[in-house]
Amino acid sequence: MNARSGEQAPETRILLRTATSRDALMACAVLEHAGLQPRVCADMASLLQQFQDGAGALMLAEETLADDASAGALGQLLAAQPPWSDVPVLVLARSGADSRAITRAMAQPANITVIERPVRVAALVSAARSALRARSRQYEVRALLRDLNEADRRKTEFLATLAHELRNPLAPLSTALALLTRRQIDAADSAHYYALMQRQVEHMARLVDDLMEVSRITRGKIELRMDAVPLEAVLNDAIEQSRPYIRGAGHQLDRQLPARPLLLRGDAVRLTQIFANLLNNAAKYTAAGGRIGIAARELDGEARIEVSDTGMGIEPSMLDSVFDMFVQANGSARRAQGGLGIGLTLVKSLVELHGGRVAARSAGLGQGSTVVVHLPLLEPDQAGAAPAPLNGSAAGPAPEPGDQTVLIVDDNHDAADTLAELLGALGARPAIAYSGAQALRLVHEQMPRLAILDLGMPDMDGYELARRLRELPRGADILLVALSGWGQADDRERAAAAGFDRHLLKPAELEQLRALLDWHANALR
Repeated sequence: MNARSGEQAPETRILLRTATSRDALMACAVLEHAGLQPRVCADMASLLQQFQDGAGALMLAEETLADDASAGALGQLLAAQPPWSDVPVLVLARSGADSRAITRAMAQPANITVIERPVRVAALVSAARSALRARSRQYEVRALLRDLNEADRRKTEFLATLAHELRNPLAPLSTALALLTRRQIDAADSAHYYALMQRQVEHMARLVDDLMEVSRITRGKIELRMDAVPLEAVLNDAIEQSRPYIRGAGHQLDRQLPARPLLLRGDAVRLTQIFANLLNNAAKYTAAGGRIGIAARELDGEARIEVSDTGMGIEPSMLDSVFDMFVQANGSARRAQGGLGIGLTLVKSLVELHGGRVAARSAGLGQGSTVVVHLPLLEPDQAGAAPAPLNGSAAGPAPEPGDQTVLIVDDNHDAADTLAELLGALGARPAIAYSGAQALRLVHEQMPRLAILDLGMPDMDGYELARRLRELPRGADILLVALSGWGQADDRERAAAAGFDRHLLKPAELEQLRALLDWHANALR
């Protein structure tokens, strides 16, 4: 007998094994009237088979457990459940003293409830519903475990990709260093290796910046400079940024812009980043000589922008998840192109920060893909410019750095020594300390007016050192610069609260150091 088969999922069924067919008919009538889904099993073997297809609970008469074979089969079934599963078992017992079957059932390490017959209808229905609610919670745990396992798998793949991408620039760096230290190379030849090393360091810095960018955006730690921005200008800038990729692969670019100028309210740099990322992806994952399209039009008060390509396409099952962190569609092909595969995560986050939405379309692998971005439009009379926040103080005319004492504090000796050499080459007079305590002694001896402090030092970190420097009699006159690999918004806020004037990310760029020394020179005047 099968009650209301097909109306509910197998996992919500109550599998019945009663003593008589009359009991089965009565139990089914009661459960069906309560809106539940009973399924009668002719014998224990049938119940065990049905359980493999899914069940919300088991309801067994005491008599069906009387023989050792049936009791043993049930015990094996319950013991073989996966970790998330603890299926409720309702045993309908005869009135009177506990029988051997009931004693044996209660000894099972399982979720068994004994209900004495005759049982009131309300009590039977209530017990059945409670059992199904408990089973529903188990299904939620199962889904959570599946999601966690999938997220862990994706994260493991992503970390392997990250390790691979970081090793790529390390290999030429290591080779170039080996050549420079083992061979006599004149200045002209060494310039080639120095340029190579600079390119690889910049590549590694971009990888780290991308990771930090995703973290800042997904945690809501990014500040947008909102203004009225012409859509055409954004798309043209994105095309110019992506042109080297497009030309390098010999692709044909088709663009269709709207007939009338369209205005967005947003951050021009971030909007350009959205479409540059999409065009870069299209160029990278399309075979040489392909076609890439970017088309924009106005639709229901929105700008609808499509970036399409004739590339490798996306599996239908991946269309809803390609924008998620750690998801790698077409992994082997993506790995061949390099990169971390987080560009679409950035795109989705930035689009949503601008009040828009994004989706991907593809007919399948090998059939190209299209990413559709919707962004709200401004009317011309709404296009009042919003003031952009200041990003640091403007420096005055740049004098020669001259003889400037700069305190460098870093527990990494190589980092401190090389930074000191570079600042010395720029005209500064560096003083090096490898700990906070050593730095305090040097300050008492020399009292520098510029100090560059690493934040992540043992014993006394850069924050504590900055606070102690500010407490010195002339500590307020020292220009304090934090130099760290931590550069998110809350890191900068914490540095400012500790008394730092500026915050630089490792590795500091040459032009940043020049500007720093110029800033220091101006402060000395």
